[in-house]
Amino acid sequence: MPFISVVTPCRNEESNIRALHAQIREVFAKLPGYAYEHICIDNASQDQTVEILRELAREDKNLKVIVNARDFGHIRSPHHAMLQARGDAVIIMASDLQDPPSLIPEFLKKWEEGYKIVLGVKSASEENPLMLCVRKFYYGLVGRLSEIELAKDCTGFGLYDRAVMDIVRTIDDPYPYFRGLICDIGFAQARIPYRQSRRRGGVSKNNFYTLYDMAMLGITNHSKVPLRLATMLGFAMSALCFLIALGYLVAKLVFWDQFKLGTAPILIGLFLFSSVQLFFIGVIGEYIGAIHTQVLKRPLVVEKERINF
Repeated sequence: MPFISVVTPCRNEESNIRALHAQIREVFAKLPGYAYEHICIDNASQDQTVEILRELAREDKNLKVIVNARDFGHIRSPHHAMLQARGDAVIIMASDLQDPPSLIPEFLKKWEEGYKIVLGVKSASEENPLMLCVRKFYYGLVGRLSEIELAKDCTGFGLYDRAVMDIVRTIDDPYPYFRGLICDIGFAQARIPYRQSRRRGGVSKNNFYTLYDMAMLGITNHSKVPLRLATMLGFAMSALCFLIALGYLVAKLVFWDQFKLGTAPILIGLFLFSSVQLFFIGVIGEYIGAIHTQVLKRPLVVEKERINF
């Protein structure tokens, strides 16, 4: 009998966790040909989430709980939970019910057809239209910059075969960009479209910093284009400055008395080049920060408690 691991990371999800557990349990009750475990990793919730999980775990031995010692972030915590899964395939989804558990049978069907990666792709979303446009712009930008083909409109919600997870374990990345990592591995992917609903309850844990962190991680992990762009732009602007300086020199020699340089071009040029330099210093800083994280090799998380393992 195939054994499936369902991983659901959470933080302060007391209003959603019961419904999530019930829906996953109901899905597998209709799939008698599969055994499963439901691993819920709690990232140091400050509400009643852990207490609810303890209660549910007493009633359902399929539910396994990991409680982190502190908040280890939205990247490290889910990845650690996936590495603890022992299923023939691992399904990961958010705990806010924006990723519908009802798609699990479709994931399993594609998996049985031989696909080692099955991704849920957002064909539509009920989120803020402005945020949706920003996400689409980001996916398009990263897709153009990346050295590999990345899945667009994919949050990571999907199924991953044990062969994929075994490769992920050997990579040992302390701060992985999982969406890019699975594309880098290279297995054929099945993609299932779905409509992402609004968060059922509670407040999103994503903010500007977490979204920016994910965006820059995707770029620095899979593209050297920004670094090379800095070099090319430096050459181009140096040539442009030389031509402008040559033009000013000729104009001054020809129209010595009438031509005055003025301070405006100097100030505009100074601020332009300063801003360009600062921008690319920031880009270089992002790459150095990524290298620093890799060199430190800190553990993904430190566990405080395990239940039903």
